[in-house]
Amino acid sequence: MASGGIARSRLAEERKTWRKSHPHGFVARPETLPDGTVNVMVWKCVIPGKQGTDWEGGYFPLTLQFPEDYPSNPPVCKFPAGFFHVNVFPTGAVCLSILSSAWKPSITMSQILIGIQELLDTPNPGSPAQDACYHLYKKNMRAYKDRVRQQAKQYPSLV
Repeated sequence: MASGGIARSRLAEERKTWRKSHPHGFVARPETLPDGTVNVMVWKCVIPGKQGTDWEGGYFPLTLQFPEDYPSNPPVCKFPAGFFHVNVFPTGAVCLSILSSAWKPSITMSQILIGIQELLDTPNPGSPAQDACYHLYKKNMRAYKDRVRQQAKQYPSLV
């Protein structure tokens, strides 16, 4: 089976598993193209801000772009450009070890999304992706948290 076939097969399994059981408040579904066909290589997701954190109340859109050689290589995970977080590049790309050096083919869609949700409230200042955000986090935590709460309000629940 060609590598793209392996990727699509694995993603079809992930989709079945997700439909049966997924973390509460999360959304993940393959992209629907204008002609009505489904593109399993691109998923549109929503990550809820964790209760009891500055991210609470926000429902953050995330796109997962799977490579043809998935699951040998991880998806590229992106928030909207300009997303405010120490470990999110200005392009929206997420900087997280399980999406790079710690990637294993056994990591599931749920694990990726939960890992990113955890990263929201527990950033890794040792691997900053945005200078301004990083400096605010290190020098003025109150202003950083205010900015996070402001961003959470920009992404309310759609239901």
